[in-house]
Amino acid sequence: MEHFGLLSLIPPLLAIFLAWKSREVLISLFIGIYVGVLILNNWNPFIAFFRTLDQYIVGSVADSWNAAILIFLLTLGGMVGIINRSGATNAVANFITRRASTAKSAQMAAFWMGILIFFDDYANSLIVGTTMRSITDRMKISREKLSYIVDCTAAPVASMALISTWIGYEMGLIQKAFDKLGLAQNVYTTFLQTIPFRFYSLFALVFLFLIIYLGRDFGPMYRAEIRARKTGKVYRDGSSPLVSKEFEEMVLPDTPLNWYHAFLPIITVLVVTMIGLWYNGGGLTGIGIQKAFSDADASVVLLWASFAGTIVAGLTALIKRVLSLNEIMEAWMSGVKSLAVAGGILILAWSLGDVIEALGTANYLIGLADGVIPVFLVPTMMFLLASFVAFATGTSWGTNAIMMPLAIPLAVTLGAPLIPTIGSVLTGCVFGDHCSPISDTTIMSSTASGSDHMDHVQTQLPYVLSTGIIAILVGFIPVGLGVPFWVILPVGSLIIFGVIRKFGRQVESI
Repeated sequence: MEHFGLLSLIPPLLAIFLAWKSREVLISLFIGIYVGVLILNNWNPFIAFFRTLDQYIVGSVADSWNAAILIFLLTLGGMVGIINRSGATNAVANFITRRASTAKSAQMAAFWMGILIFFDDYANSLIVGTTMRSITDRMKISREKLSYIVDCTAAPVASMALISTWIGYEMGLIQKAFDKLGLAQNVYTTFLQTIPFRFYSLFALVFLFLIIYLGRDFGPMYRAEIRARKTGKVYRDGSSPLVSKEFEEMVLPDTPLNWYHAFLPIITVLVVTMIGLWYNGGGLTGIGIQKAFSDADASVVLLWASFAGTIVAGLTALIKRVLSLNEIMEAWMSGVKSLAVAGGILILAWSLGDVIEALGTANYLIGLADGVIPVFLVPTMMFLLASFVAFATGTSWGTNAIMMPLAIPLAVTLGAPLIPTIGSVLTGCVFGDHCSPISDTTIMSSTASGSDHMDHVQTQLPYVLSTGIIAILVGFIPVGLGVPFWVILPVGSLIIFGVIRKFGRQVESI
C-alpha cells in the first residue's frame, strides 16, 4: 500500500473540521472524500470527481455488510413508522409516563434498556432511541441528552458483552496476533481478562449512571437540558434532527392499542436477532452458543430481524383494525424516508473510511509513535493512538483491525503488560468513536434519538473527554506501573462522583 504521510491526515481532519464549523455533515463528508481521492489520483480534479462517485461511494454501498446495515436501518425506520402511525408508541409513552413520572426515572429507564439490549450496538441505538424518544419528549428531556444515553450504552456495552456481535470479531483479531507470535494463550480467557481493563467503557457507564442519578449536568448539555425543561423545546431552534418532523408527528392519539402492541415488533427484533445469530453462526451443527454468536454474520441477522419486526408491526395494526393495508404501507414508507439523511451520512462515512484506508492514514499515525513509548506508558499510548485513529476514521471495528496486530507484538516485545494493552485498544476505539462526528454509531444515536447530529456530538464531548481523562490518569498510567484494576475501578468511580458533584448543576423542572 502506498503511504502519503502527512497528506493522509487531511481528508479526515478536513471532514471533521467542516462538520464541526458548518454543521452540514453530508457536504463536509463529501468534501473530505473528494480531497482524499484527489490526493490518490495525482491531484486530477476530474478523475477524482468520477472516482469519488463510482469507486468509493458506489463501492461502499455495494459492500454486502454495508448494504445489509443500510437496509436494516431503513427497514427498522419503516417498522417504527408503522408503530407510530398506529398509535402504539403513544400507548407506550402513556404506560411508562405513569411509572416514569419524572425526568430522572425516564432517563434511568433509557439507561437500563440500553444495558439490557447488549448483543449489538446498532440494534441497541435504534431500538432504545426510537422507543424512548416520545417518552423523554413528554418529560421535557432534550434530544441531546437522550442521544448521549443511547450512544453511551451502545458500543461500551456491546463491546464487553459475553454474547454479542462484537466478541467474535475482537477474539478473532487477538487470536490472529497470538498465532503470528506463537503464543498459546486461550483467546476467550484473554477476552474475559481484558474487561476490567477497559477503563473508558466502564467509567463511561458509571459517569452516565451518576449523571442521571444525581440529576446534574454541565457544559452545553446543561444548557440543552435547561432549554428543554423551561421552554419544552427538546431540540434547539434552527437545528436539523436526523428524523423528519413528519415522522414525529404521525402518531394517532386515540387508538385501541395498548403498550405491549408497540413492544411486540421490538421483542420480535430481539428474539429473531438472538435466534438468528445462533442459527447463522452454525448453531444447528451442535456448536456452543458462544461459538455460534462469534461466527455469525450480524449484518444479515439484523436484516432478518428488522423485516420480521416490520411484518409483526403491520399484522398487529391490521388485526386490530387500526390501519388499512394501504395506510400501513404509507406509514412504512414515511418511516423509511425519515431516515434518508441518516442513510446518506452513513454511506459517506463508510466511503471516507475506504479513502482513509487507501491513503494509509492509520499506519502513518502508528509510525509516528513507534520507538518513543516507555514500557509503562504502552497501555496509555495504545489507548490514545486507538482513540485518535477511531476519531479520524469514524470506525471502531476498523480501528481494532488496524491497531490489534500492532499493539500485541509491541507489548510482547517491550515487556509491557499484555492484557491491559489489549484492553486499552478495545476501549480506545470506543472513546475515539464517541468523540467523532463521522462515526457510524454516533450518527445512529443521533438518528434514533431525533437529535441534530452536531448538537449531539458537541453536548456529549465534555462528558466523553472527562471520562477519557479519568481513564488515562486513574486507569492506564497506574496500571502500567502495576496498580491492580480492583483498586483503580472504585477510585475512578469515586473521582467521577466528585467531578459531577463539583462541576454539575442541578437541572430543575419548571
